Formats: sequence, structure tokens, C-alpha cells
Amino acid sequence: MIKVNILRQNPEKGEIAHIESFEVQEQEKMKILDALNYINQRYNADIAYRCSCRAGQCGSCALKMNGNVVLACKAEIVDDALLEPLDFDVIKDLVVDRSKYDEKVGELDLYLSGDCAIPECPAIINPEEYADTKKIRSCIECLSCISSCPVVKETKEFAGPYFMRYISKFALDPRDCEDRASEGFDEGLYCCTSCGKCVEVCPKEINTFGAAIEKLREIACKEEVGPLPVHRDVKELIMSTGRSVQPMGKGPYGEGFIKAVSDKKIANNSPSEDETLTTSEEHKRQKIALFTGCMVDYRLPEIGVALLKVMEYNDVDVVIPQDQVCCGSPLLRTGQTDAVPDVVKRNQEVFKDYDTIVTVCAGCGSTLKNDYPKYGVNLNVIDISEFLAERLNTKDMKPLNMRVTYHDPCHLIRGQGISKEPREILRKIKGLEFVEMEIPDQCCGAGGGVRAGKPEIAAGLGKKKVDMVKDLGVDAVVTICPFCEYNIKDSLEKAGITNVKVLNILKLLEMAYS
Repeated sequence: MIKVNILRQNPEKGEIAHIESFEVQEQEKMKILDALNYINQRYNADIAYRCSCRAGQCGSCALKMNGNVVLACKAEIVDDALLEPLDFDVIKDLVVDRSKYDEKVGELDLYLSGDCAIPECPAIINPEEYADTKKIRSCIECLSCISSCPVVKETKEFAGPYFMRYISKFALDPRDCEDRASEGFDEGLYCCTSCGKCVEVCPKEINTFGAAIEKLREIACKEEVGPLPVHRDVKELIMSTGRSVQPMGKGPYGEGFIKAVSDKKIANNSPSEDETLTTSEEHKRQKIALFTGCMVDYRLPEIGVALLKVMEYNDVDVVIPQDQVCCGSPLLRTGQTDAVPDVVKRNQEVFKDYDTIVTVCAGCGSTLKNDYPKYGVNLNVIDISEFLAERLNTKDMKPLNMRVTYHDPCHLIRGQGISKEPREILRKIKGLEFVEMEIPDQCCGAGGGVRAGKPEIAAGLGKKKVDMVKDLGVDAVVTICPFCEYNIKDSLEKAGITNVKVLNILKLLEMAYS
């Protein structure tokens, strides 16, 4: 027997939400839907839930199991599971009210509009164009993406990933004659943080933010509907300087981390080309380079310094190429793709002769791994946590009397599938007490150009992250993303919490080795 817990409620009859538990005779590969049917038949429980096709095609049975959105007909029940409705208004038990979303589809005229006087407009779509958009046409309208979207919960300005996918589907269809870019802009096109949660929960694995929202942003830029002015400024800065931010202009790193290394203001122990490597045979065979990213180079050079020290303690030689530029993520995320080929080409030339490129920014790593291959560039890119997890020298560490929690950057956990490696590192640091926050992978609001373009959304999501941290009694929040670091730090300061630091994992390691 297994235990199944169900959140029950009947608002129409004034029934307060409460949990009821049932014992279910476990069967091999038993689906949630089978368990619900068993409970109603065995206990005459009268639990309300939706089901129709039982084949993962209609989407009607979507609900939450242990906080994760799943289809009841596809997901297997687990012992002591908690079943809850999607995050919408509840009609009864696990049945939610979908009417406002259905009505909005009608309001937005989300159907193919071919009423156009231009004779050149095609009457049919060719196979190549259909293939390019086939995936985003496979939506089964389960609304899992909207239920899981952190931005939808934060602001009414954003219609949500379901509607962005819908609008993008028509925007990418040459037969459609409506102004979909403007329609998307009005529905909050630039509110998406590119956190990828919609992709994670989608039963059809639709890449809504990459294949729909970012494509729609690209169309908006081409049609001069977008981007937001601040995003346009970032593009101009990248094109003129190679960086998405300005240097600090003061102190030893005033002109940037890379410049400080090249000017010998910071010790870089990498051997020159005519020197003999003194490290292990493995490292003699490898040429390892650091991709700093704009933030580490110009705003957080101390992370770069920490990396050099940590690499030294772990007998790793690393090179910091001087001519590297912005990875292009700010351009890709905001739809300004016309400038991307240039930065890709420049970075390809800089890093082509290295065996491994280490990244210290989740966004940079995700872009180099996932987007560069689309431009024909394949580099061996590895996040610093992946690189160090199995190499970490613990014998030279001193105990750190600290209690910390970890924030999963969206572009690391969902963009690169990395979550266990940072935790492995934290657990190896002597004296460190590591505790998980309630939802460590919930977006902090810093990505997708939102921190710059929609700061109120970034602030709201940052506050929710602070609410998870403030009662943990931790000394620091650890992460591997400069943008997350900045946004969480700002959010803590706004909340008046001054005794909790935000640290890149490299800074924590530097402290352990000091």
C-alpha cells in the first residue's frame, strides 16, 4: 500500500482547503489517474478531477504532484505524494477554472487571419516553414506553462507563455496577415525572464521561450516594434565596445579584470608558450581558457581573481584570452539577433585553439553551449562547478564556520542541466553547513533583459527569493550567476537584511583556501 495525499476544497460550498490522505493498493507503473480512480471507487471519496483521452494528448488532467506540474495520465504515482490543483481558481478539488484563458484566446483573435489585399501573400505554407514551427504547434493546451510561470504570478502585464506561444505560432506563419509583433508587445513580450520553467513542465517539451518568445522578439525587432530602449542601448554598447556593460573606471580593476591580468596588476600563473608546464600530465595535454563574461570582467572582477586563486590551489593552469567579447546572450534574449554573428565569430577566433573553455556565468555558459552551435560553432564549454566538482582539493581547505543556502540560476539548472555539482562542492567545504531554501530553482527575476527593461518585475521576483532566505538563518546565499548575484543582493538590501551576503561559489572557495 502507498499513501496518497490530496488537497481538497469546494469554494462554492464554502469548504476550506484541507488535505485528505488515502491508502492505495500499489500497482506496477501506476499512474496518478489510476490512483485517483482507485480512491473514488474504493472509498467513495467523490474527488473531482479531469480526464479525457488518457494518452497525454488532451491536457485536461494536468495537476501538481509534490509541487511539480504533471499530467495525471502520464506521471506515475509515488508514495506519500501530495496532489494539488494547478495554480488557478479552483472549482472543486483538482478541477480548476480555465474559462478566463479560453475567453482571452477569443479576445486576441488567435486564429489564422488571411484577410490581406497583398497578392504576394501565400495561400499555403511550404514544408520547410511548417517544419520550423511544428514543435510549437504541438501544444495540448494543458496550461501547465501558465500555472508554473513566475512572471504570470508577479504581474498582470504578462499574458504568459501559453499566449506568447500562440501568438508566435501565427507570427511565424507566412499565411497570417495580422500584426503579431505588436500584439505580442502589448501582451508583455519583454516580461519573460527566459527562466525556462515553461519548457521544464511542458508535457510536449515545447521550448516556448526559445522557439516562440525569442523568435517573436526577433520579429518585433525586425519590424521596429521592439526592443525596449534600454535593450537597444545595450546592443549599441556591445557593437562599439564588445561588452554589454561599462567598466568601473576606478581602482586596480578600473579597466576590467582582463586588462588587469594583462597589465600584471593581478597575478596569472598560467605559463607562457615557451615555458614548460609543471602541473599533472593531464593538464599538460590541455589548454584551458576562461570565458569571463561582461559582468566578471567589468563589474565583478573579484570573481575572476578568486578563480585564479582556486585554480592555483587545484593545480590547474588557465589562460585568460584578451580579445574575447560579450557572448551575445543579451542580444539573443532580446531579439536583436542581427548583431549576434559578429560576436560569435570574434569569440570563435579567440577560443578556437583551446581544449576547454571554463565559464563562471550561467548565462554565458548556456549561450556558448546551446546557441553557438546554431551558428556552426562548437566549443568544449564547461561550467566552473562541473570543472571543479571532481577535481576539488579539500586537504588544503580550512574550515569555514558558515551556514549557507544555494540559488540555482535558471540558465544553469534548466539551461545546462547542472544542479548537483554546485551542491557537491558545497558539501565538500570543511565546516560549511548547507541548507536548501524552499524553491532553490525559482527564478530571481534577473534574466531575459527583465532586470534592465522591467525592473519592477525583477524586484518583485527578487523579493520572493528573499522571503525564502530570510528565515533560514544563513550567512550567505551562494550562486553561479553575476546577474542573479546582483538582483538577490539588491533585494536583500531593499528588505533591510544586511547580515546575509550573496557570494559566487568561487568566492566561497577562495575563503576556504585563504
